[in-house]
Amino acid sequence: MNTAQAPEWLPSFLVPFFTLSYPTDKPISTDSFHDSAYFSTGLLDGCLIISYIAIMAILRDFTRVYVLEPFAKWKLTRDWRRSSQPAVDGNGIPNGSIPNGCTVHTSNSSSMPKKQARKMHRYMLRFAEQGWSAIYYSIQFSYGVYVHCQLPTRLLNPTALWLNYPQIPLAGPLKLYYITQTAFYSHQIFILNAEARRKDHVQMMTHHVITVILLVSSYFTNYTRIGCLIAVMMDWCDILLPIAKMLRYVGLYTLCDVTFAFFLLSWLITRHALFMIAIKSAWFDSVRLVPEYGWAPERGAYFSPFTHKSFVSLLVFLEVLQVVWFWMICRVAWRVLTGQGASDHRSDEDDFVEDKED
Repeated sequence: MNTAQAPEWLPSFLVPFFTLSYPTDKPISTDSFHDSAYFSTGLLDGCLIISYIAIMAILRDFTRVYVLEPFAKWKLTRDWRRSSQPAVDGNGIPNGSIPNGCTVHTSNSSSMPKKQARKMHRYMLRFAEQGWSAIYYSIQFSYGVYVHCQLPTRLLNPTALWLNYPQIPLAGPLKLYYITQTAFYSHQIFILNAEARRKDHVQMMTHHVITVILLVSSYFTNYTRIGCLIAVMMDWCDILLPIAKMLRYVGLYTLCDVTFAFFLLSWLITRHALFMIAIKSAWFDSVRLVPEYGWAPERGAYFSPFTHKSFVSLLVFLEVLQVVWFWMICRVAWRVLTGQGASDHRSDEDDFVEDKED
């Protein structure tokens, strides 16, 4: 336990829930985070993950209910009222009226139809859900870029991932990054069924479960550097897609299409080109650069044919999932190119049925 950094009034059994556990001496020679505290890994790290899951749940609900949903309701209601106002002719007189003020035809524009109200409510909820994702991924991506820039690894030549394996102990910022990533995807597993069910529910659940398995296993087997590299690559696209969806839900279709096009290009670069480079490094560079005595648990080395094949297999399976998602994305891109506009092919059927009827 890290009692040195914990407040004196905090009971000892709560210390692991609020501080990084297993502080250790700083290595004599470091290749990154020269001024940071260093930590080992252990089961008590799960306590801090639980705390971050709870914090994320509170922040998510607060942001959705008190910030994002009110904004979406205001924007959608304002747009509907503007679209419901009677058109004005060239003389400045509303259509359906005569100059003496007598109205030939009237409509109650202040009363929203039930069908429109249901659609607006659903879009408001979706906007808030995507808004939280955009906020989280923006913060976590920025933090991940900071961690990555401190490490001696490069996107296009990631051989340094395997030099001097195992790279332990862990610097505090790197350990915190891993813990928050694990907490977020664990939290996503819990809330996946709370949100409106998507067409790719099974794929999303599979992705989150595999991601948590990779994060936890790489954390305890000291494959953290490739884990950080992949996490940073993945998070960038997870910022753009929620933003594109948010723009669509509030009726900003042109901005939605532009953002979606940028997302499509980013997906090709990060989820296929760069991710395949990372897989290639895990497949071939690791075998070439990790010493033959890579399996030595007493010194934190867990490289063996079994662990190597297991990690590579999970990474390849993630790429297969991403190819399936890319096919869905291409369908949306085709809609944009044919002038139909971007729409979320992963949303539930009701959205599309109602969109076609409107």
